[in-house]
Amino acid sequence: MALDRGKLTDVITLAIGQTVAGVTVASNKKVYVKSIMAHAPYSGIASGTAQVYMVPNSGGSAGTAATSNQIFNVDVYAGETVLIEPSYPIVIESTGDTIQVGTGSTTINFLLTGDKEA
Repeated sequence: MALDRGKLTDVITLAIGQTVAGVTVASNKKVYVKSIMAHAPYSGIASGTAQVYMVPNSGGSAGTAATSNQIFNVDVYAGETVLIEPSYPIVIESTGDTIQVGTGSTTINFLLTGDKEA
């Protein structure tokens, strides 16, 4: 199994209340998410929340983030960077499976690192 080693995403900047797919499985090629960085830039708001969802596909297409598939919800203070690093990579493997990221009450920048099958 060959891995495409490199960044999984560019920096994802989300405004208050947004949720987007950070990485999505294509052609049943496994994706290994090693870490997720969440940074709250100074924006006049003291803190916010960063959410991470492991969303299974819905008929081969990306599903919807919900409390039932939320795996992290962390407070991030203005100017702070939080590193979410599970002891083993999060593995998604079926076409359309996604790791989605979202924000609560402030802008959050996300960066997902890991590997994917080549």
